[in-house]
Amino acid sequence: MLAHLGVKTISVMHFVTPSGTERVFQYNSNPGLVRLDPNWFQAAWTFVALGFKHILGGFDHLLFVFCLVVPIRRARPLVAVITSFTVAHSITLIAAALGLAPNALWFPPLIEMLIAVSIVYMALENIIGPKLERRWLIAFGFGLVHGFGFSFALKESLQFAGSHLLTSLLAFNVGVELGQLLVIAVAIPVLVALFRWVVAERVGVVVISAILAHSAWHWMTARFATLREYQLTLQPMDAVMLATLLRWAMLLLIVLGVGWALSGAWSRLSRAGIRNRESGIGTS
Repeated sequence: MLAHLGVKTISVMHFVTPSGTERVFQYNSNPGLVRLDPNWFQAAWTFVALGFKHILGGFDHLLFVFCLVVPIRRARPLVAVITSFTVAHSITLIAAALGLAPNALWFPPLIEMLIAVSIVYMALENIIGPKLERRWLIAFGFGLVHGFGFSFALKESLQFAGSHLLTSLLAFNVGVELGQLLVIAVAIPVLVALFRWVVAERVGVVVISAILAHSAWHWMTARFATLREYQLTLQPMDAVMLATLLRWAMLLLIVLGVGWALSGAWSRLSRAGIRNRESGIGTS
């Protein structure tokens, strides 16, 4: 309870575990209950709650998810889109937590601008005419960007994970997904009722998407102006840079492998759905 001592307070605390290892905590203002040596369940519960609160407070992430599902009415493409987005942001979130993301000062502003770009793109696609058969691929690509965005919010909280880093990362993802599912569970019935009783579906999708694109466009231009204030510099090709490039190459291979696996899974599901419809027609 030290936050009342000044306009801004930063507390630094050193904790020596019974095994002799030292953990350093640094936090702003009042962090609430801090468990210095949590067990796996305490760490998991803390990060589930953190992920849930973050997605509900992350307005730009929610708008992107909303843009994804506005034109979707069937369960199969909805599952494909949400699963692809989830898998993608989980990959980059975990990669960033393990130190695979660039640590340059310009990287967070770049990601924030790209998140706004993702909303503008999805909204414009909804207006022009969505191609639902490939929307899972777009969700996967932009999900990689949003995962880095999630990692910025998680970075300062990982100090409270104790020795349960992987458990905390997975728990944070679970919290994010619970928040997303809650938003989708509320948004889909509202959209169905809106398009059934208030406005035609195509007109409603265009109007909603235009409003979202207008808001995201202002975010994009403002964030681009912030990004331009940073000087992009290339590091010399030394051993450290080479090791960084190898880690990025490994991450790229993982992304390509997961994307290929998802592509095969969605293709099989699509063929199964077509066969089911054809057999139903033949029987009738």
